[in-house]
Amino acid sequence: MKTLNSLPESTSFKEPTKYDSVLIIQGDTRDIIRRLPDNTFQCAITSPPYWGVRDYGVNNQIGAEPDVNDYIQALVDVFAEVRRVLRPDGTFWLNAGNTYTSGGRKWRDEDSKNKGRAMSYRPPTPEGLKKKDLIGVAWMLAMACQKEGWYLRNDLIWHKPNCQPESVRDRFTVSHEYVFMFTKSEKYSFCQEATKEPTAVGNGLKNRRSVWSINTEPCPEAHFAVFPRALIRPCILAGSKEGDLILDPFYGAGTVGIVAKELGRRCVGIEINPEYVKIARKRTSLVQASLIPAV
Repeated sequence: MKTLNSLPESTSFKEPTKYDSVLIIQGDTRDIIRRLPDNTFQCAITSPPYWGVRDYGVNNQIGAEPDVNDYIQALVDVFAEVRRVLRPDGTFWLNAGNTYTSGGRKWRDEDSKNKGRAMSYRPPTPEGLKKKDLIGVAWMLAMACQKEGWYLRNDLIWHKPNCQPESVRDRFTVSHEYVFMFTKSEKYSFCQEATKEPTAVGNGLKNRRSVWSINTEPCPEAHFAVFPRALIRPCILAGSKEGDLILDPFYGAGTVGIVAKELGRRCVGIEINPEYVKIARKRTSLVQASLIPAV
């Protein structure tokens, strides 16, 4: 596993090898990704910062924009670069969740069960919406990506059986997020057999359904939410084969790299926060890699 503190303009990008299968690049993905070569990655999987939900502790962070439309545009611009560096037959899996208007509150206390929810800022209610409105940020982002040129092929529901409790009394507790499956081209690589699931009677296999019930996973090193490995695994299995190169432009605690390594893929992760890079390095170093064929 390698870590680059940045990717200077003069540096030629070198893919991770079968022997050193994970490369972490520290820096702002808006700067780094534009220096990566065209048609390089077979699959991209990511969960970007959610709008107005958490303070990730870096300046000029995506997710802290006062206007939700600026947030959407910032991600659309990043994902346009993802589409450029993706191979023509590649897939892009985007985890996104919705949120509610802040109701005029300017800050938020930490929660004893979720310290990462503390925020020194809260964005104002978007124009045209009201206090307590559900903001369809996930679908706003998906539609903007589709308009930009992506093929939107699936809206997968990530059902979280062990979701965080909420103190609300006038609506139901939110227990799901989305994973949008995009493709660069009309025809693309998709390994259906690798993700089939047992039938109800257990005498065969069926195509995996679009609602995935997967528990969240704790991460002792981090105070922020991390991908559960079980959510990433079917995306990688469907969208790549052994030895392929995976991209996560918002690497966080490095779960995409962990699963990629477990499945014999190679991975490049981009992460702006140096503390998260340390966490990702530690977690990835503990993983036993599968045998990666020569590429």
